[in-house]
Amino acid sequence: MRERLIRHHRAIIVAFDILLVVLAFYTAWYVRYQLQWYRSVDPASYTDFSFYFWISLLTAGLTLLAFYVQGVYRLPRGVSFLTEFSRLLNATAIITIIVMVGNYMFQPPYHSRLVYGIAGALILVLTTISRIFYRQILRWLRRQGIGIRRVLLVGAGEVSRTIMRVLLAKPNLGYKVIGFLDDNPERGQRNLGPYSALGSIDNLSQILVQNQVDEVIVTLPWQYHRRIMSVLNICEQLHVRTRVVPDVLQMSLDRVDFEVLDGIPLLGIKVGTIAGPQFAIKRLLDLSVATLMLIPALPIMLLVAAAIKLDSSGPALFVQERIGKDGRVFRTYKFRSMIIEAEDLRPQLDELNEADGPLFKIKDDPRLTRVGRIIRRFSLDELPQILNVLSGDMSLVGPRPALPEEVADYESWHRKRLDVLPGITGLWQISGRSNLSFEEMMLLDIYYVENWTPALDVSILLRTMPKVLLGEGAY
Repeated sequence: MRERLIRHHRAIIVAFDILLVVLAFYTAWYVRYQLQWYRSVDPASYTDFSFYFWISLLTAGLTLLAFYVQGVYRLPRGVSFLTEFSRLLNATAIITIIVMVGNYMFQPPYHSRLVYGIAGALILVLTTISRIFYRQILRWLRRQGIGIRRVLLVGAGEVSRTIMRVLLAKPNLGYKVIGFLDDNPERGQRNLGPYSALGSIDNLSQILVQNQVDEVIVTLPWQYHRRIMSVLNICEQLHVRTRVVPDVLQMSLDRVDFEVLDGIPLLGIKVGTIAGPQFAIKRLLDLSVATLMLIPALPIMLLVAAAIKLDSSGPALFVQERIGKDGRVFRTYKFRSMIIEAEDLRPQLDELNEADGPLFKIKDDPRLTRVGRIIRRFSLDELPQILNVLSGDMSLVGPRPALPEEVADYESWHRKRLDVLPGITGLWQISGRSNLSFEEMMLLDIYYVENWTPALDVSILLRTMPKVLLGEGAY
């Protein structure tokens, strides 16, 4: 049932739009003639809704045409709500003007011109609200695995990793990457986070048939022209949609700057996303929010410190060297959640490590104290890092601060996460926390670096709160 709804969603939206236009006219007629808003209606000029009903049907037809011309029914996946709203606004403005001009030309008797103005405004309001609800329903369905497009990536270079980062950070786009192919044995045989390595590109036909692939995205470098054409031909024969990502001289896509100089296309390289004025805005946000957080956090911090001291011997604070922006070493502060000998015991617990890559995580770590288990579950151990934010070593939002031994094992593309200040929370925090693999954390952190905006920081902070309160993925 839900799959059928997804397949016929455009027809459902069109039907709703027709109903909403009629509802807008009925509401406008009711406000004007029944409530007699603006001024009283002369009984001799009273017009029944049946007259406006036929006008509403004509307007509905024109509205559907305007929506189609404006591309409202052909929006690509992931388009922003502001883009969709601007198209709705343009279309409804055009329709309102057409209806009012038609009214002026034909001048039907016993009518109120105010009805058309109210109806036009209501069409915009109602269709906008319907799109908001539709987006929420679509997001929920995709989280249930309904309406998902199964995608295969051909190529495992930087361009491919950029796509992986976007799809991992935005699951609401409704894409599921079943894996990737690459002729490089080192890449084609090693999984990358949640994405499976499926071997050489020679396996393409077999993979497409066995995995019911809906779409293939080719991310091969430009010099592999013949290989790209071979992939396109195979996909065409098997009736699988194919798209090619332009690889601009192996530059990371987020850094490509495009301009047109009197018809001449110019390509350049953008500067870092969080530099200059952007960094000043982010720093101002950090200082403002961290200062406000410190006031209610102080009594909680005193209680946690006292509980730690009563529960086990040793200092309440745990100070550790971490790697920050541009590889700079700094000292981070956390409440001690383990016994005082924890660092010395770590080599004996290597076989219990549940994390991959250079990370070290144990869900039921035997070194945790009683109080430590509680404060870790609700992230209270990280409260002292507010001091790191105020001192400028960390940000409220950013990549997880890494240990020196982790950074020593980084691949070259991993180091991009060191371009910004590490954060108390980040995309990794709201996307699974300790349940994420090392590669997933890398992909999310680098997506954040490449796509930072103040709105993204605010969104992450707001979404962190319920995760912390529920203790989701924390250990």
